Order: sequence, then C-alpha cells, then structure tokens
Amino acid sequence: MPQRGRMGAKMRQMNLRNIEIACGGKLFLPKNAGNSMACSQPEITSAQLDSRLIEEGALFFAAAGEKVDGHKFIVTAFQKGAYCVITEKRPEEVAAEHGLPAEAWGPYILVENTLEALKAIAEFYRSTLKIPVVGITGSVGKTSTKEFIATVLSENYRVLKTEGNYNNEIGLPLTILRIREEHQAAVLEMGISDFGEMHRLSKIARPDICVITNIGQSHLETLGSRDGILKAKSEIFDFMSRQGEVCLNGDDDKLITISQVYGKRPHFFGLGSGGQKEIYATDVISSGLFGSDAVLHCRMVRPDGELAVPIHIPLPGGHMVNNAMAAACVGRLLGLTMKQIAAGIVKTKSLSGRSRLISLPDYTLIDDCYNANPVSMKAALDLLCMADTMKAAILGDMFELGGDSDEMHREVGAYAAMAGIDILLCIGDNCAHMYREAKEKAHSGMKVSYYKTKEEFLGRLLENRSGLLPEGCTILIKASHGMGFEEIVTLLSQGITA
Repeated sequence: MPQRGRMGAKMRQMNLRNIEIACGGKLFLPKNAGNSMACSQPEITSAQLDSRLIEEGALFFAAAGEKVDGHKFIVTAFQKGAYCVITEKRPEEVAAEHGLPAEAWGPYILVENTLEALKAIAEFYRSTLKIPVVGITGSVGKTSTKEFIATVLSENYRVLKTEGNYNNEIGLPLTILRIREEHQAAVLEMGISDFGEMHRLSKIARPDICVITNIGQSHLETLGSRDGILKAKSEIFDFMSRQGEVCLNGDDDKLITISQVYGKRPHFFGLGSGGQKEIYATDVISSGLFGSDAVLHCRMVRPDGELAVPIHIPLPGGHMVNNAMAAACVGRLLGLTMKQIAAGIVKTKSLSGRSRLISLPDYTLIDDCYNANPVSMKAALDLLCMADTMKAAILGDMFELGGDSDEMHREVGAYAAMAGIDILLCIGDNCAHMYREAKEKAHSGMKVSYYKTKEEFLGRLLENRSGLLPEGCTILIKASHGMGFEEIVTLLSQGITA
C-alpha cells in the first residue's frame, strides 16, 4: 500500500477548477458554498483511491471495482476530511443505491469514468512538475533496478519511487500524485501486459530518462514474441522528453538494435567492455548469497578515457550486477560522482518476494515469489546454486506464456535438473510439465516431487516438513504472483509443526 502524502503539503496548481478542466468533468459545489469557494479554492493535499487513506484536504476517487464500489465510501471520505470527490454518480443516485445521506456531500466533480479521470488528472499534475522523472520497464528486473536507481539518486536527491506493485494504469497515476515540492527526482516503474499500455503510461509519466532492463519472455500470451515485447516496451519513448536520455541493457540482443531515439544515441550498460557500453562492470567476484564485488567503469565523461571505482553489489545474483549498472548510468546522467554511485549501490536492499534472503534457525529462504517467467526462473536457480548447503527449490506455475507455455515449463524443469540442486518441488497444473522433464533428467540423488495444488503441498508440509525439506538447507520459493506462494514463505518463516 502506498504511503500517504505529507499531511498538509499542498499539491501545486491542484485546485478544483484545474482538476475539473484536466479530467473533463463538471464541478458541483455545496449549495451554501457561494461563488467565493469557486474563486478562491485551496490546493488539495493528496489524492487517494482508498478511502482508508483519506486525510484533511484530500481528493478522493470513487471508483466501482469488481468487489467494492468506492461510491459507498464517499460520505465517509468527506467525514475524514476529503475536500472533493471524483465520482461517476450524483449524490442522490448514491443515496438511493447505498442508503447514504446526499446532503452530507461536499464538492464533487462528476465524470464519465473515475479511473480515466485519475489518469488525466495525474497527467496534468505531471505537467506542472519540474523534477527529472526516470521511467523503468523491461521483462525482468524492473523492481530491483528501480530500487538501485532510487537508492543511488538518494545520495544527491530527495527521491520519490514506486512502492509495491503500483506500476500499472492505476498505480502509476497514484504514484505521480504522491510527488510533493520537497521531492527532487522521481523513479517510476512501468509494467505492462499488452500493446498500447506503455503508450498510455508514457503519456502520463512523460519520462525524462527511460530505462529498459531487458527483453525476455513475459506476457507472450498477448505480445506474441520477443520482437512483440520489444515493440510494446519501446512505447515508453512515445511521450518521453525530446531532450531526454535512454539507458539500455547492452547485453540484450534485442535492445542493442535500438540505435537512435529522437535522433539521440542511447546509453548502453552491462557486463564487460564489449559493444557500445558506456557503463559496465568488470572483475566480478561472486560472494554467493551475499552479493558480488566488481569494478564499475564509466565512459560517459571523457571520450579519451574512463573512470573506474570498486563497488559492492549487496544483492545476490549476476543479474543484480546488471541492474546496478543501470543505476550507475542514470546516476551519471543526473550528475552524480562515481563515489556517490558506489555509495548508493552498496546501500540497496531487496524487497519482499524479490530474491530476498531470510535467515531462519532451520533454513535459509530465498523469497522470490513475486513473479516468474523462464528467464527469471533460471536466474533464481543459478542464485540457489550459490548456496553452500543442501539446495531445494519450490517452484510453481508461470502464467501468461502463450502457446509455448508447456515447452517453457519443460525447459525450466530440464534446467533445474542440470543446475545441481538437491530437491525440486513442483506445484500447479502447468508445473506438471516441469516435473516430468526434471524427473527424466534428474541426476542421481536428486529428489523431484509434484503437487497439483498449493494446498496439497502445504498439507504434505504439515505432515512431514523435515522429510520434504531437511534442516539446514537453502530453499528457493518462486512462481507467478497469482500462485500465492507468499503463504509458503510465511509458513516456513514462522515455523510449521504437525
């Protein structure tokens, strides 16, 4: 859940008349307000879709969702201090539907679609901001890269960043509406699953710096192929500043085909000095689950030479080195010194569900259950293999892979069998293909098991935890978010007794 805006902090130019114009709605004032309220309106203090977060002076977006109709909370929002409500329904209509007093309403703006109004208002607010905005997309590593960039920039800027999974057409506008005058930079994660979505996100965010981490195999069900993914992700450029900059992974075979964006050459980052990279890492030494050490090189300052500094990347896995390089690229573009960049990289922390290490008395958990696709599954298995203990992987279904889903699950199963892990536990309908392939290719001594549902697995875990997962082992937990593997992480973290 995103943080509240700072209490009492005004949002510049966000008065009711400007908001009304921005969203194309019609403003209605209380009958006793008079013209003075319309002419001398204060700026709102925050914007919320969740009535529980309402504070004094807030703008509340009343939206009818699949499970909850936000219109039924309009009176509560006003009671909590909301200054105005964006609504699809008039007071009398809401009163009739939900039995709420129509006279308890304050100012409201009537719109055709609340969520479309949210996007339009966020786009207007973004147009008033003068701070650099960094937009990040890619198939894998968006969130970790966002954390690296935000932490690096925090060495020299007061930064607002995307929180949680607020990276879509609802979350991105809400994130932008959290920006306040004290912020000096914003780092926005931008996630999509279909063509046209990034175009709309770019229109709202208007990024000054665009970062693409990679072109993988996520959302193939809607995007068709890696070329389709490249096309969809490249929509991030559609509304970027014409004076803006682009940072691309120079190790990605699709991204290196981008030679110009609005007449300017992209800045490439990655591992090793090959290709067109201006930011790159060499001498990478893995410390297993405790991260990596490397030398960071920068060619972005002097064409006749480069700068180099030693760095420590605290998050495990070779892919994290690449994510740190993206942060270094953005840092240099925004004027940070190499010393500041190195200091920011070492301070970066992992988030729940994203390669987060949890040390327990009986186990070490690698909590990577936020999402999954074939590339990230293989990277997570590589990370698990860095452990110097017995290695166990609890893997679940990968979603939105299109017609090649079965083959991709088999591919991960084969990879797991050859990676050198000791225990593989496959869960879910799609994972039946992973299980069969792993079982066929498993090395001597490797245990491979299959469970049709998470509930079946949890029941077996309750019956015989030590039989499934011997004490002292390192356990990777990974699946697509819809599998709900956070429950497995929670139970293992809390300890399970029969």
